[in-house]
Amino acid sequence: MAFERNVGGTDRIVRGVLGTWLLAVAVSAVFDDQRAKAFAAGIASTGLLFNVVTGWCGANAVLGVDSCQR
Repeated sequence: MAFERNVGGTDRIVRGVLGTWLLAVAVSAVFDDQRAKAFAAGIASTGLLFNVVTGWCGANAVLGVDSCQR
Protein backbone atom coordinates (compact mmCIF):
# COMPACT_ATOMS: atom_id res chain seq x y z
CA MET A 1 0.00 0.00 0.00
CA ALA A 2 1.57 3.29 -1.10
CA PHE A 3 0.83 6.54 0.65
CA GLU A 4 1.16 9.99 -0.84
CA ARG A 5 3.50 12.23 1.14
CA ASN A 6 1.75 14.90 3.18
CA VAL A 7 4.53 16.04 5.56
CA GLY A 8 7.27 18.29 4.26
CA GLY A 9 9.24 21.48 4.70
CA THR A 10 9.29 23.14 8.10
CA ASP A 11 6.67 20.70 9.42
CA ARG A 12 9.04 17.79 8.81
CA ILE A 13 11.98 19.58 10.45
CA VAL A 14 9.93 20.46 13.55
CA ARG A 15 8.70 16.87 13.85
CA GLY A 16 12.29 15.62 13.56
CA VAL A 17 13.57 17.93 16.28
CA LEU A 18 10.65 17.20 18.59
CA GLY A 19 10.86 13.45 17.94
CA THR A 20 14.58 13.42 18.74
CA TRP A 21 14.01 15.44 21.92
CA LEU A 22 11.24 13.07 23.03
CA LEU A 23 13.52 10.11 22.39
CA ALA A 24 16.10 11.68 24.70
CA VAL A 25 13.37 12.25 27.31
CA ALA A 26 12.32 8.60 27.03
CA VAL A 27 15.87 7.33 27.49
CA SER A 28 16.39 9.66 30.45
CA ALA A 29 13.13 8.53 32.01
CA VAL A 30 14.18 4.88 31.71
CA PHE A 31 17.37 5.62 33.66
CA ASP A 32 15.34 7.54 36.28
CA ASP A 33 12.94 4.56 36.61
CA GLN A 34 9.93 6.60 35.42
CA ARG A 35 8.29 3.95 33.28
CA ALA A 36 5.06 5.75 32.42
CA LYS A 37 6.94 8.85 31.30
CA ALA A 38 9.39 6.73 29.29
CA PHE A 39 6.54 4.85 27.61
CA ALA A 40 4.58 8.00 26.68
CA ALA A 41 7.64 9.84 25.37
CA GLY A 42 8.77 6.74 23.47
CA ILE A 43 5.42 6.30 21.73
CA ALA A 44 5.23 9.99 20.79
CA SER A 45 8.82 9.95 19.56
CA THR A 46 8.18 6.86 17.45
CA GLY A 47 5.18 8.46 15.78
CA LEU A 48 6.95 11.73 15.00
CA LEU A 49 10.10 10.05 13.69
CA PHE A 50 7.94 7.75 11.54
CA ASN A 51 6.39 10.89 10.01
CA VAL A 52 9.84 12.30 9.30
CA VAL A 53 11.21 9.14 7.69
CA THR A 54 8.16 8.33 5.56
CA GLY A 55 6.90 11.87 4.91
CA TRP A 56 3.37 10.68 5.69
CA CYS A 57 1.07 11.36 8.65
CA GLY A 58 -2.23 9.56 9.19
CA ALA A 59 -3.76 12.48 11.09
CA ASN A 60 -2.84 14.85 8.25
CA ALA A 61 -4.45 12.45 5.76
CA VAL A 62 -7.70 12.28 7.76
CA LEU A 63 -7.82 16.07 8.20
CA GLY A 64 -6.83 16.82 4.60
CA VAL A 65 -3.65 18.66 5.63
CA ASP A 66 -0.69 18.65 3.23
CA SER A 67 2.52 20.52 4.09
CA CYS A 68 4.51 19.23 1.11
CA GLN A 69 5.47 21.78 -1.50
CA ARG A 70 4.89 20.38 -4.95
